[in-house]
Amino acid sequence: MGAAESAIRIHDFLPDRSVTRVGRTVHLSAAIANLSGGDLDAQAELCLPDGATVVGGKALQAVRLTSDREVDLVWGVAAAGAGRVDMRLVVRVAEQIVADASVPVRFLPALDVPRDDYIPEPSPAKTPLLIGAHHCPLWEADKPHMWRQIRVHPERVPALGFYSQENPEVADWETKWAVEHGISFFIYCWYRTSQGGPVEQRFGTAIHDALFKSRYADKMKFTIMWENQSRGRAGVADERDLMENLLPFWIENYFTHDSYLKVDDRPVLFVYRPEFLVQDLGSVENVASAFAKMRHACREAGFAGLYLLGEYRGTDPNHLGLMKRLGLDYTFAYCWHVQNNPTPGRAIREQMERLRRTQELAIMPQVATVTQGWSGWRDEGSIWTIPPADYEELLSQAKDFVATLPEKELGSRMLLLDNWNEWGEGHYIAPYTEHGFGYVDAVREVFSDGAGTHADLIPEDLGMGPYDVAYRKHVAMERNLRRMVSAKVVKEGISRKGLVGWWAFDEELGTPIALDYSGNGLGAKLREAQRGEGIDGRALICEGGCAVVDNHALLSAGNALTIECWVKTEAAGQNDRWFVNRIYGGGVSTGYRMGLVGGKPCFGIPQTDWSHHLLTDAAMPTDRWVHLAGTFDGETMRIYVDGALCGTMARSGPVNPNSFHLCLGSYEVEHRAHFIGSLDEVRVWSRALTSEEVARYANTTRFPGR
Repeated sequence: MGAAESAIRIHDFLPDRSVTRVGRTVHLSAAIANLSGGDLDAQAELCLPDGATVVGGKALQAVRLTSDREVDLVWGVAAAGAGRVDMRLVVRVAEQIVADASVPVRFLPALDVPRDDYIPEPSPAKTPLLIGAHHCPLWEADKPHMWRQIRVHPERVPALGFYSQENPEVADWETKWAVEHGISFFIYCWYRTSQGGPVEQRFGTAIHDALFKSRYADKMKFTIMWENQSRGRAGVADERDLMENLLPFWIENYFTHDSYLKVDDRPVLFVYRPEFLVQDLGSVENVASAFAKMRHACREAGFAGLYLLGEYRGTDPNHLGLMKRLGLDYTFAYCWHVQNNPTPGRAIREQMERLRRTQELAIMPQVATVTQGWSGWRDEGSIWTIPPADYEELLSQAKDFVATLPEKELGSRMLLLDNWNEWGEGHYIAPYTEHGFGYVDAVREVFSDGAGTHADLIPEDLGMGPYDVAYRKHVAMERNLRRMVSAKVVKEGISRKGLVGWWAFDEELGTPIALDYSGNGLGAKLREAQRGEGIDGRALICEGGCAVVDNHALLSAGNALTIECWVKTEAAGQNDRWFVNRIYGGGVSTGYRMGLVGGKPCFGIPQTDWSHHLLTDAAMPTDRWVHLAGTFDGETMRIYVDGALCGTMARSGPVNPNSFHLCLGSYEVEHRAHFIGSLDEVRVWSRALTSEEVARYANTTRFPGR
């Protein structure tokens, strides 16, 4: 059964609700695919813990897995008691497990609530401190890929499901949950798309389409954190841009809004990378002068001034000194990075130590932040979580610390929570699958004067929702694309020995996939990419879009590898631009890639983090089609341009495997490190082509069978 073990796939194993109640039925669906090439008789079993049962069907189902279609299955599940229920789907062939997947669902205690026309008006819990939570507004309907990491971690699925952030009802649920647990304001990450002209935004719908149009916008405050880290587009072009474009936009749209957070009649503005403004404005002195002009402009607008808070998550006296010279009022941390996968106890201790150390240095006054956890978008670096019970202890220590700060300082009146909903990076306190309302209940318990019994409603209680319709449509579309790309087609003209994949992009214009002509069924899904004229037929136009090949065991090449393709560009000198990539954060010592570094073709097969990248000895020609090939035989990497050897590098050992997808045309979906040009006839082999083969393919520009 070895072939079957690596060939059965479980796709889209999802519940229709991630958070429900005892006494209600949740439905789970799954699609099972057979990539073995032959038909198989299998058994699919839904395995449940004690207290959970299958409703209206059988846990064990016999399925016939053919190689030409997927099998769709559905189960209904109910639970007798409250808690997290982990549901495991196991697929067996001849009594052997060939695939399995797990997904949790949170069952809340039973609650009988009359159906209502809308969310009941929030009843704020009073707190002696202003409690704010950073708010991540990335979850828009047209960006379903942002949820990719949450699919890897289904325990993170929000109580609202894979929601669309721009929905005013979503904002009202967030407002209700926040204020009823003592959180009085959100700090929305605020992104500018370009600088130097009138303000245009990214991810602005959470404020403009959801919050501003929500029924309960007046029930809590909001502020913004200027995400100015993307240099050249998210900052300011000069002081005029700041004072004539950016600040007037903020004053008109936010500062003057009744719900914008103002303390001492001053709007509160958070700046993510204040040190980047030194480059934008020319000097430290220029930044300080600009900040003074911003405060003056706010006074002219009728306010008492402006509070400016700069982000920094360290304790280096030099950096704190720079922030003081820039003219900031306070320092704050968006999050605290605690290294080496700490226990909850150490994560709490190190956060509190940094807060105390910042205060001891007495360089910059601070507004304290506490962090619930961290993982990174790809589980890179230190990974940790503080569970709700320990989080309550962290909040208690932070409350005591804030009480020691000077009474006249903003930090004595305010505490920041990281984060409300940063589901991708792994820090979040909003209601979700694993712990339900555990984190917000901890906030209420520590800070609210009226802590005690209260009812935490979910949309299902009122017959409202769902809010993930757009994402569910995306899942259905992806299912259709997956079935399209798995077609096994063959194009002649080359040796098929060791051929893993061949993407020619020759399909009709508008086709959302690129077939794999190797016969292995590893087709690619196009992401915001178009086709144009190629070296043979059509090509992929690389202008920020790409084609994505889902992970497959065949993509982990083993002991040898060849990447071969045709590229054309008019943009000389491209740097850190990739057109074939399978190296990502969380696995930078694995995979392979090909692209341009310093204008030169580059072939990479890292053995340690980012190691073993081989460049040619000359820049890539422009304004014509160029054949590139990188080969690896287990000992030596070689790179060829138009069939000629242009560089070698010693490297012994196999290609380190990973479970990432393969991206063609860019480093990653919607990534700035994308190739500018055209890409055609991409082929990946699990062997090293000989120099004669490379030369022959470099002189082959027509392939029969298209």
